[in-house]
Parts: sequence; C-alpha cells; structure tokens
Amino acid sequence: MLALIIVLTLIAGWVVNPQNNLDPFNWKRNVAIRQGLDLQGGLQVLMEARPPAGQTVDSSVLAGTRDTIERRVSGLGVSEPVIQTRGSNQIIVELPGIKNPQEAVAVLRETALLEIVSSGSTPLQVGQVITTSLGGPESIRSGQATPTARTPGASATPVASATPPPTGPTYKTVVQGKDLSNAYPSTNQIGTIVVGFELKSEAADSFYTFTSSSIGQYMSVVVDKTVINTATINGAIRSQGIIEGMAQTEVNKLVLQLKSGALQVPLEVVQSRTVGPTLGQDSINKSIEAGIIGLTIVALFMIFYYRLPGVLSVIALLLYALFTFAIFKLVGVVLTLAGIAGFILSIGMAVDANVLIFARMKEELRLSRTISAAIEGGFDHAWPSIRDSNISTMISCGILYWFGRYVGASIIQGFALTLFIGVAVSMFTAVTVSRTFLRLMVDAGIARHPRWYGTDVTTTAASAAGD
Repeated sequence: MLALIIVLTLIAGWVVNPQNNLDPFNWKRNVAIRQGLDLQGGLQVLMEARPPAGQTVDSSVLAGTRDTIERRVSGLGVSEPVIQTRGSNQIIVELPGIKNPQEAVAVLRETALLEIVSSGSTPLQVGQVITTSLGGPESIRSGQATPTARTPGASATPVASATPPPTGPTYKTVVQGKDLSNAYPSTNQIGTIVVGFELKSEAADSFYTFTSSSIGQYMSVVVDKTVINTATINGAIRSQGIIEGMAQTEVNKLVLQLKSGALQVPLEVVQSRTVGPTLGQDSINKSIEAGIIGLTIVALFMIFYYRLPGVLSVIALLLYALFTFAIFKLVGVVLTLAGIAGFILSIGMAVDANVLIFARMKEELRLSRTISAAIEGGFDHAWPSIRDSNISTMISCGILYWFGRYVGASIIQGFALTLFIGVAVSMFTAVTVSRTFLRLMVDAGIARHPRWYGTDVTTTAASAAGD
C-alpha cells in the first residue's frame, strides 16, 4: 500500500507540475488548469428565444440551438466556453478571455441559417465549410445572409470553425429552413429507422423539379455554411421525403436540426456583463490566502489535540490536495470561485473523517487496547460513519449538478463537481493513507506510547506484551 501511495504521489506531482521538462512524449500538452469566467474574466450573455406569434420553442429545439452557438463560438477563438440552456427558452453563454465583447454578442444573436444545397456528383464532407448561393461563412459573421431558421447543428463529427474558407465552388441553395414544415423519426419499407421530413407547399414544386433531375447525385444539409449531413438522391421528392443510412442517434440529431431549422426565432440578448481579468485574479489571490489560513489553523488543531496522528493527517491532507488537483487537471474541471469553495469544503470533510478515526482510537486506548489494536479498531469502527456521511454528500452533489444543468447555473455545477471529486478522494486519503502511515510508525517501533496519540492512559503489562 505504501508503494501504491508513493506511485500515486509521483504521478499526481508530475501532472500538477506546470513545467513540461519531464514530458518527452508531450502527454501534458493538453492538460492544463481550466479557469472559469469569474477567474480569468470574459463575457457572460443571457439570451432568450422570442418566437413570433403562432410559434413555440420547446426544450429540445433549444438544446439544438445551443449546439449551433457552440459552433459559432469556436470561430471567435474562445477557449473553454460554457453554453447552457435554462428552462425552455433561454441560453446562457460564458466566454472566458473574450477580447471583443461587441463582436461576440453580434455573432451570438444572429438567427442560424439552414440550407439544403445541391453538390452534384461531389459528396460534401460533414464539417466542411462551404459557400452557397446565399453567401459564404463571412456573411453569417456580418449578418448579411438571409436570416432563416435556428437549428441545433449537432453532429458526431467535429465541425470546422466559422472562418472564411479558401476560394471554392458555390453550391446552389435548393431549400431553406423556412421551407420545412416538419421533421420526425420514421421507418422505411424494410423497417430501418430514417428521418422523415415535410416541405411547405410553396417549396414542394421547386424541390420536386430539383430532385427529379438530380437522381443519383448528392444533396447536403448545411447550417451556418457548415455541412452536417450528406445524402444521395434516390428518387423525386415533392412534399414528403426521407433521409436514410444513419444510426438511430444520428437520426434523432438530424430530426432536431431540421425541426429547429423550420423555425424563424431570433435570439434576444436579455443580459450581458463583462468580468475583468483583474477582478478574477484578485478573487484567486483571496481564495488562496483564505485556503492557507484555514489549512494552517486546522493543521495546528489536529497536531495539538491528536499529536502524532494529527501530524500524519496533515501529511495525508497535503497528499489529498495533490491528488484532487491532479484529477481536476486530468478530467478538465473548469475552476470557478464556486468550484474552489467546493474543493475547500471537501478538505474540511477530509479532516472530519480523521477526527472520527482518531477519536475512536483514543477510546480504544482508554480501554487498555494495544497501540496496534487501537489503530485497527479506530479505523474499523469509524468507517461506517465516514462511508455513510460521504455517500450522502456525494448523492447531494449529484442532485445539485443535475439541478444546475437544468436551470443553466454553471456556478452550481462547478461547486457540485469539485465537492464530489474531493469527497471521493478524501475517503481514500483519510482511510488508506493515514492508516498506512500509522501502521508504519508502529511496525518501525516508533511512537508506541499512548501519549503520542493524545491520551495519557498507560497500557497494562499484558497489553504491552501483546503489542
């Protein structure tokens, strides 16, 4: 167990170390501390869908719209953006480190442009950025494209950023999002799941003319000039058609894309605020200062009251902080002030587990148990309480995380996630690390008197002989 602890400590220290001089294979290149909006500054925008009379926006369409915004944000050069839905008609966008807030707001509020284009005998690749007869990618950025439907644009394949592509062919737009009346999962004649779609009457004739003269050729579904699906035209289509050859998950995504594309719902910026990087750095400094003061006071109390176990618990606590921070970097946790608060709270819970164990050890020593028996009894009897309390906290964290995701409150999610990870790691360090250290002390013949454990009770001759 000591060997395992040493190996984990070395790995965690290597991950946490900001220097890359011990990384010959560049494994740490993409492992970095991810700071949230409130720490590095940036822009937070609250957007609300404002459908015209007679139209509604449900939560599924809004979730798809969030995906479209994610694609647009990638073109702004923002790292670690947070885009979340809230309720059934709002989207929260957090853009850490944004350099041009005005440009970001202008890009976000544009209505997404969905098109079905003809590519002739050339199949377009998913994620490819193209120019259509309604304009190129730069028209989306400048707002010159005809604003049509808002669509999710979700795709299992990573899409390219919204930047002007090299000069290339212009593909004809056959149908726009406003020409679609419905989309739904369906089945073909042999029972395979497909995407069914319907066109409005004013677009049906032109689409029939196109498809009847293009059998065997390709058409693509494009959102904001980015290809999200390409299909072969197998027959003439007037008002109803199907798109086949996809897995069920892909079918569901494309249905959402097409359904959203049938709506013309502008997004209105309800609230926009800019957080300065100076404020974020000041928050980091104060959080570090508060953490150091708190840890120092806790360490002094543990050492004064529990003596040797207190010293070992402080060492275990430092290892706990190292392990947890390494996990934050590996998992990619976005650190916010709320997340730091959850981490500090989990430190207190890690100390609380040691308090339960050491208090039980002192009781065992007062019953004239040997040092070894007191250590084992303290851990064994305290474990059920530690287990149940920590699991209860982890369940609460899960509920908080789900609630934060539902209402679009990333601050709640960050708190819940860091607290969950911290509590899980604390169970390992409080029970395994501290226990291993104490066993080593006894096996090495060090600190065999009860005074080393915070009690003046002397063991009986029989107990000492048994020890």
